[in-house]
Amino acid sequence: MSEKPVVAILMGSKSDLPILRGAFQIFDQFGIPFTARVMSAHRTPEVACNFAANAESEGIKVIICAAGMAAHLGGVVAAHTTLPVIGIPVASEPFNALDSLLATVQMPPGIPVAAVTAGKAGGKNAALYAISILATGNAELGVKLKAFRADQTAKVQQADAELQQELEG
Repeated sequence: MSEKPVVAILMGSKSDLPILRGAFQIFDQFGIPFTARVMSAHRTPEVACNFAANAESEGIKVIICAAGMAAHLGGVVAAHTTLPVIGIPVASEPFNALDSLLATVQMPPGIPVAAVTAGKAGGKNAALYAISILATGNAELGVKLKAFRADQTAKVQQADAELQQELEG
């Protein structure tokens, strides 16, 4: 993207990429510039800590962290920045995201990490949550988010109307 990113999407492993593609699509749809990086709380801790510590000065407003298993990426990042951090629990063997969910939501007092849905919906929800944070200081973005929600409502109502027609026919 040519604009300076305002959202950073961090993944503990490139294998997390399919979950984050939904976030990329949402940010593209809303015109939000973002950056995506692979970094690990355990295998590249210095990289993760330095990125988090410098994110605000680089213009980042929200950080999304996707990680599985121990899922410490969100917590490590949150410990090194005061920016909002959103964690996406990624499913992995043998606990199918329960371990990463618990690691994401069990942060100690004073180091918050917001948690969204595990799996592919998590990427989309993390992006929408980041947009809602950004919209608190951007009225135009708030209007786009409200229109997105209204469109979702209309699609569900249309699906219900179609179902009712099928049932009557």
